[in-house]
Amino acid sequence: MGRAALASEMVGQCFVDGPRGRDRLEFTEYGGGDAWVVLVPPLLVPRRVHAHTARILASSGLHVVVLDPLGHGRSDRPEDPLAYSVTAFAHQVIALLDHMGATRAVIGGSSLGANVALEVATIAPERVSGLVLDGPVLDNALAVQVSVLTPVLLAARFAPLTVSAVRVATRPWPRRMLPEWLRLALETLDQRPGAVAAAVHGVLYGRFGPSSAERAAITAPTLILARSHDPFHPVADADLLAGEIAGSTTEYASAPLEWRRRPERLDLVVTRFARECARGGLRVRRTRSS
Repeated sequence: MGRAALASEMVGQCFVDGPRGRDRLEFTEYGGGDAWVVLVPPLLVPRRVHAHTARILASSGLHVVVLDPLGHGRSDRPEDPLAYSVTAFAHQVIALLDHMGATRAVIGGSSLGANVALEVATIAPERVSGLVLDGPVLDNALAVQVSVLTPVLLAARFAPLTVSAVRVATRPWPRRMLPEWLRLALETLDQRPGAVAAAVHGVLYGRFGPSSAERAAITAPTLILARSHDPFHPVADADLLAGEIAGSTTEYASAPLEWRRRPERLDLVVTRFARECARGGLRVRRTRSS
């Protein structure tokens, strides 16, 4: 499944109400039909990170939408921290489902995007037919994530020229001729300091994700992708989540970036899971007594 069959691709937009008015969200839609999948990128990473997976899923008959939440990619980038949090991103996913006319969907995400998917399942469980959680960021990753994001926040807030300088330095590169991973890196570095500071501030000081009790109440079929040897997304968090969500399935990657560098095996796993969810073939078996 390394190469996807041709499927339609279309860029779209929708709008959400925020603390400063209406904000614009941009997304890419792949394929068609009534079996929906929504993919959410990691914090500050553009939706391009999920383009390959979206094409693979669409080529198997699924209707895939990859979202740039606020502050990401080509969506609006307000400089108000109140516009950002895992909960805010989850509401944006729900607004996207409403815009697309999708009653239910498999919600997937990587890193903090996995936390967003969990939040959608917590606040709107009726909209979730399944979860794909790639490297969730929970208790065991929190200290490392904070240690990385805090310098980013300080640089963007108190030394904004450093962020602007990186943005200017990445602009002259002829992106169409570059490898996909390098294009993604350059797009990720194309940031505005005010928006970066607001996004990191909002995420760090807002709700980072559902509590353990809320995660344990999730009943949607769940596939957890555990990243081996990745200190930013430790396997311990994947195992913690697997112990909380009854009936969940865990797939262990052989390397931290297997799904990016050698995606064939995990593409097959994710595609099979999403198709089973779309057919209603997966049912969670509650194993805990109340």
